[in-house]
Amino acid sequence: MLRFAGIQLKPGADKLKNLAQASELAVKAVANGANLISFPECFNSPYGNQFFAEYAEPIPDGQTSKHLSQLAREQKVHIIGGSIPEKDGSSLFNTSLVFNPAGEIIAKHRKMHLFDIDIPGKIRFQESETLSPGNSVTTFDCNGFTVGVAICYDIRFPELAQLMRLKGADFLVYPGAFNMTTGPVYFELLTRARAVDNQVYCASIAPATDQEAGYVSWGHSVVVAPTGQVVDSAGHEEKTIYCDVKKEDIQAVREGIPTWKQKRDDVYKLTEA
Repeated sequence: MLRFAGIQLKPGADKLKNLAQASELAVKAVANGANLISFPECFNSPYGNQFFAEYAEPIPDGQTSKHLSQLAREQKVHIIGGSIPEKDGSSLFNTSLVFNPAGEIIAKHRKMHLFDIDIPGKIRFQESETLSPGNSVTTFDCNGFTVGVAICYDIRFPELAQLMRLKGADFLVYPGAFNMTTGPVYFELLTRARAVDNQVYCASIAPATDQEAGYVSWGHSVVVAPTGQVVDSAGHEEKTIYCDVKKEDIQAVREGIPTWKQKRDDVYKLTEA
């Protein structure tokens, strides 16, 4: 069995404090039986175009990469490192790293779909003004399960989730920071939709709400079963949510409603470029 913990923490301007808080909460999650942990999007820094360059680090030699590697090794746990601003040459990326219990990086996902929206009178945000997009479909093996990882706005693109399912995914994890405009409408809805579409467990892990931040996260981290039912969720405050991911529950849904065996490959087909 895979016991997942999604840690909804409130990052601030001090990177060292953010990392220390993440470690403290991870240790508590492991004590509660978690063997896979995820932090939120931009868990080590404030979120915003004005912050990405300032907080960006190289991988794997940056401070956060080394910190997460040590944490995974000491706690003997798989860690999805939420996401961090990554610097690679002259380019910046929004990147999620996955560490195994030996502290090794076993997967790396660069946010593929950049958050460029403009809702008049409510919010305008253009990640593409600062960040570059990634190009990979990311999965990794964990305790006999295949886990897919993508970041925030990636969840709006069902094709990416389907490609992760085609790679064998049992569980999709999206570190994400939806805002106070889009979060109430879409955050749980999209998580449940990706779970049902692909007959997988699905989690979206957000930063806690900080009304004093320049970009205010909706919070409300959530983990959903393959049936679309919410297993655990948070509100605006800091909270760790849990889920026991079970093969038999995935199998029961896929056998009872075998949509992936009923797809019309003679009419339509999804392939990775």
